[in-house]
Amino acid sequence: MSGLAKYLLSQGKRVGGSDICANEYTRDLTVLGAEIDIGNDIGNCEDYGLIVYTDAAKDTDPHLLLANEKGTPTISRGQFLYEISREFKKVIAVSGCHGKTTCTAMLTHIFAAAGKKFASHIGGNDLTFSNFYCSGNDFFITEACEYKKNFLLLKPNIAIVLNSDADHLECYGSEQALKQAYMCFAGSADIAVTLFRDLPVSGGLSFGFDKTADYYAKNIKNCCGRYAFTVYEKGNELGVINLQIYGKHNVLNAVAAVAAARCAGIPFEQIRNGLALFGGVGRRFENLGKFGSAVCIADYAHHPNEIRAVLRTAQKIVQGRLFVVFQPHTYSRTKNLFKQFVRVLSPLNNLLIYKTFAAREYFDDEGSALTLSQSLKKSRYGDDPSDIADFISKAEEGDIVLFIGAGDIYTIAKSVLANNK
Repeated sequence: MSGLAKYLLSQGKRVGGSDICANEYTRDLTVLGAEIDIGNDIGNCEDYGLIVYTDAAKDTDPHLLLANEKGTPTISRGQFLYEISREFKKVIAVSGCHGKTTCTAMLTHIFAAAGKKFASHIGGNDLTFSNFYCSGNDFFITEACEYKKNFLLLKPNIAIVLNSDADHLECYGSEQALKQAYMCFAGSADIAVTLFRDLPVSGGLSFGFDKTADYYAKNIKNCCGRYAFTVYEKGNELGVINLQIYGKHNVLNAVAAVAAARCAGIPFEQIRNGLALFGGVGRRFENLGKFGSAVCIADYAHHPNEIRAVLRTAQKIVQGRLFVVFQPHTYSRTKNLFKQFVRVLSPLNNLLIYKTFAAREYFDDEGSALTLSQSLKKSRYGDDPSDIADFISKAEEGDIVLFIGAGDIYTIAKSVLANNK
């Protein structure tokens, strides 16, 4: 939402908004001139000509109630994103259960290095461009969220499907229905770039590690958790790419970005230069500093496959022990993927499960953090920041403390570290 607000502000529009509590996004928007209300304060929202709401907003939200009372038009975030995308000549939409923000940020750096006139709507904070950048209206690069089929509202010229792993099953009902939605999304684009052998998309382009993919990585080298590789386009070598970020999974994100950029006509040398300047995204293996002598890292991972990838990355660079604090995100995801969460977390020797970030949901014991913790023999449960501080106080020099989750664990971790100084 804040990225869309920044776009409107860049176009000279009057923008207001609200959030549950003040944060870096509300502060940034205030500096840019937006009028932000905190909590349930409706402020002067009745003075606006249009109300844009997220799927997390309930029908009882005071802003929506007032809009309905006054007859002010309302529109969902997903539909509004589509309306904004129509202001651009071409749209590149990045979808997938995980990797969307990183791939979108990678494309932002590539298009900037190529000198393209474009806008980029990023679902996280790129360390250079934040969550929004605009230099013109030739291209619109955006994340395409699968929640409640929002990505099907977009009409992209280039659609990227990084993966179609099971998630949001509370919305889709089955993995088959989710796969079908991704197929519809890919089929709506002029060109679809999909993970090799993930979706049976005819006429599209594939990316992966397999040399029969249209775009693939070869000669992959690990240097202390960062990766270099040679990228190929339909069997022809393009050149070597050196990533400045951690994790082998980001090689796939980069190859997908290469494929989309090539579809947009960008020369490889400019692609390589852009990726070399990409320094990462906030909450994607972000170094928060130290607790005592132990390095603390935060990551947005909240799906079992994302957690698996982050753990592998951390285990490649840790010299001592790995301490993991995981905050489940939504009861439904934990409940629907319970066995997968248990499988990926069970091998950890130092694990704290922190209370669930409910987001838009009501309590469900079957998908609660406590229930998950009770199913993990070597874990402990915590529901207060002091529990986290006590848990990681045992970490020593050479150890890594990993905070993972998509909820407020990031803010909590920063607070725990700040209080330890």
